[in-house]
Amino acid sequence: MTINEIAELAGVSRATVSRYLNQGYVSEEKRERIRKVIDETGYQPSTQAQMLRTRKTKLIGVIIPKIDSHTISRMVGGISLVLAKRGYQLLLANTENNEQEELKYLKLFRENHVDGVILTGTIFTNKHRQVLKNYQVPIVILGQHLAGYSCVYQDDFQASRELASRMLKRCSCLCYAGVTLQDEAVGRGRQEGFWTALREAGREVDESLVAEASFQVESGKQAAKELLQRHPEMDGLLCATDDIAVGAILYLKHQGKRVPEDIRVAGFGDTQITQIVEPNLTTVHYYYKTSGEEAARLLLDLLEADKPVYREMKMGYEVIERASSL
Repeated sequence: MTINEIAELAGVSRATVSRYLNQGYVSEEKRERIRKVIDETGYQPSTQAQMLRTRKTKLIGVIIPKIDSHTISRMVGGISLVLAKRGYQLLLANTENNEQEELKYLKLFRENHVDGVILTGTIFTNKHRQVLKNYQVPIVILGQHLAGYSCVYQDDFQASRELASRMLKRCSCLCYAGVTLQDEAVGRGRQEGFWTALREAGREVDESLVAEASFQVESGKQAAKELLQRHPEMDGLLCATDDIAVGAILYLKHQGKRVPEDIRVAGFGDTQITQIVEPNLTTVHYYYKTSGEEAARLLLDLLEADKPVYREMKMGYEVIERASSL
């Protein structure tokens, strides 16, 4: 089956079929006739021929830090939804939070001529900045803010400030289990929100109120242990992620502490685990799937614009109070 045969069966010109296959303008009536013929014949356009003609591969590289993360899966779901509708395919690269793997995949995608890249949730080192400065492939940053690049990110500072302020109304000693400050969003943004809420409430800003964790449940247990040892009077614990919060709850229960009667606990992310753990976890809901959709749209805009315009998009959030902090 050729384009000429499709055109003859649909009763349109060859040029009209070509525009249809390349997402150009075709009237709704002719579009429907072409689509019907293609569905009935099972016609598949030559990918190689399209690539030679348009100089596009219709491939988008997506670099993620952790493939088994519920948060990341929601973002990828949003990206995939938008790209599929526009005829693009997604190439997924999982780095397991390894910065060198991120740099490797950035190079690999560039050398394999993807049309664009979405870089998700990373720590920007000097090497990252140097690679991105010289990167010749359109790129969108998802989950972090980076000046000079199109990016979609969460309002981590304000979300943390609001949630901490709510908890401080009920807690006399609120502590915080965070992640490395090299992470501008989950690390620095959320911790700065915590400090700001303390200052606004007239509380002492004491570094001993903070313990560093990683992104695992087990790390949440260790952070809760450290903080409880430093502050036996602790009656509130704000955690940078839901997994850290769940680990903290498990440790506190093992120590005979009641949640929320003795210690109130909250997290960030509104992942599935928040409604499985007992008591259900107070958390911040971020619109991760929508974030992925917006990142994909920003990238497609960069690909299709005559002159690229770089845009930043800060997403909203919602504090969801459940039994763990009430």
